[in-house]
Amino acid sequence: MNIEKLTKGNKKFKDSHFPKLEGDFEKLVQDGQRPEILFIGCSDSRVVPDLIVDSQPGDMFILRNIGSFVPPYKNDYDYHGSSAAIEYAVSVLNVKDIIVCGHSHCGACASLYMDLSDEPHLMHVKKWLELGKEAKDETLNYVKNKNDKEAILRTTERISIKYQLESLLTYPEVKRKVDAGELDIHGWYYKIENGTIEYYDGDVHNYKVLGES
Repeated sequence: MNIEKLTKGNKKFKDSHFPKLEGDFEKLVQDGQRPEILFIGCSDSRVVPDLIVDSQPGDMFILRNIGSFVPPYKNDYDYHGSSAAIEYAVSVLNVKDIIVCGHSHCGACASLYMDLSDEPHLMHVKKWLELGKEAKDETLNYVKNKNDKEAILRTTERISIKYQLESLLTYPEVKRKVDAGELDIHGWYYKIENGTIEYYDGDVHNYKVLGES
């Protein structure tokens, strides 16, 4: 995939796909966006939120970052991109659901077990990955065979989602709306290899396949 292919892709979209959706886009422009879902997903190029849930333009407000991480709330006036997106979705768009969607073969979770360079060109990446430390620590306490890399990585990916849900609740308005029954939060785990989505069931502290009883 290169820029030339993207350019051709846009032409194909305008010529073939846009005419079928033109009325929908006109309505979205006139009425504004009113998504009911905030989808927090990973920036991984293999994870395409609209594709994996068959959603349409206007359905979801999407936040993507490395690892699907949710930074804890901070009461300051610094630059907080992910936090600003969460606040906007909850307090301006008034979404009804927040989905934190991690995935299999996540590079961010794998990086938690690597020694990254201390050079300045990676300092923001290293700082950001600190948001996965609790998941890493719990995984290493949980997985008995420390040589089973597959088990360690897949477990880290799933446990991380739980910690991101907890971090969401550090946002005062998220916590208030959850307690008031105005907002629900969900933890999803997308398996790249087969398209399955599992959801975190907090009652049993385990994952179940989405859509199956």
